[in-house]
Amino acid sequence: MTAQLIAGLSILVLIHEFGHFIAARAFKIKVEKFYLFFDAWGFKLFKFKRGETEYGIGWLPLGGYVKISGMIDESMDKEQLNQPVQPWEFRAKPAWQRLIVMLAGVIMNAIFGIIVFSGILIHYSKQYLPSNEINNGIYAYQLGREVGLKTGDKIIEINDHKLERFSDVTSTRVFFGAKITINRNGEIKDIILPDTLYKSFKNGSKEIFINADNFPLVVDSILPNSGASKAGMLAKDKIISLDSIQINCFGEWSENIHKFAGKTIPINVLRKNDTITLNVYVDTANTIGIKRGIPPYKLKEYNYFTALKFGYSDAVEVLVSNAKSLGKIINGEIKARESVGGPIAIAQIYGASWDWSKFWFITGLLSMVLALMNILPIPALDGGHVIFTIIELITGKKFSDKFMEKAQIVGMIILLALMTFAIGNDIFKLFN
Repeated sequence: MTAQLIAGLSILVLIHEFGHFIAARAFKIKVEKFYLFFDAWGFKLFKFKRGETEYGIGWLPLGGYVKISGMIDESMDKEQLNQPVQPWEFRAKPAWQRLIVMLAGVIMNAIFGIIVFSGILIHYSKQYLPSNEINNGIYAYQLGREVGLKTGDKIIEINDHKLERFSDVTSTRVFFGAKITINRNGEIKDIILPDTLYKSFKNGSKEIFINADNFPLVVDSILPNSGASKAGMLAKDKIISLDSIQINCFGEWSENIHKFAGKTIPINVLRKNDTITLNVYVDTANTIGIKRGIPPYKLKEYNYFTALKFGYSDAVEVLVSNAKSLGKIINGEIKARESVGGPIAIAQIYGASWDWSKFWFITGLLSMVLALMNILPIPALDGGHVIFTIIELITGKKFSDKFMEKAQIVGMIILLALMTFAIGNDIFKLFN
């Protein structure tokens, strides 16, 4: 768990700081230090110097930094700033170059996130379900029905964009509100999903929204010593009723089977042309011991083009959904104590066992979150420097070093308070 957290955050920090480093060097700005983790009070685990830059690993694993000559940053190097401006310093460069240097870390995190999500699709997921394969339309579970969808609806678009990959309609793309365009028995309709839909999925809820479960439930095989086996159910039996509930598709079975856990109930099956009633025991895990037949859908392989296309879409969606979540935290719709987490929470998400697909998914997700958080207009973050530089570009007036020093201190206090809250919230949750 801890190893995954350190590995993931180390990758993200190096990617982010490399963005600043490469942009600074492109404009011939001197970079004095490039560090993974902080070498607080001068303590270092490792260091070496190449050219004019010192590279190393600090002892405090709370991020990393590049020390760009002539820039007011967390080092608060006032001695350097009191010296005459040198042509290789950050402060000597035009505003547009300084703006690119400050944006470069965020851009690198975004690019890395897109690459990671694309790699996951082509290496781990490999296939996806095209929406045009859902010939019988969706199965709308209770939550789907509550927002106006019906079983048999064929989803055409999300927010006026053609739905190509079915999984997109069951993702965070719709949880904060969306317009779903459907074909219902030949009639094109728009269903407006509420921006509070996310509340049905928080706190680990297993609530199902909609799924591609609108196909007949045909038994593929029977597990030995199971309720289905003891009742005489056979492969290729088509289940048509569950107790008194008619079963037309797998979705109806999935939605109702839990009602009978621990009971023996009559189940009607169609065997060839005969309807047979079997008394079947439903275990406490809501199963009777059958494997269903393969859903009648033809999956499509990801290639490099589609993996990059959908990887980009997934990465952007992470950015958008987290921005919406942050907005709801700010306006009070979502409680910060329930949603804000620090390193302990992140470590718990990675989990105790090392699963490479999960590791890369969480690392890609965190890369996009890091990009979002760093672009926030808070002094001491990249976004704060970006705002000040844009104002300078518009007005033609540069903020004084004194002002920037004070802004940096204010920003560092804000960040320290946020970090304290996040870590404290993690500890609070551990004991609750």
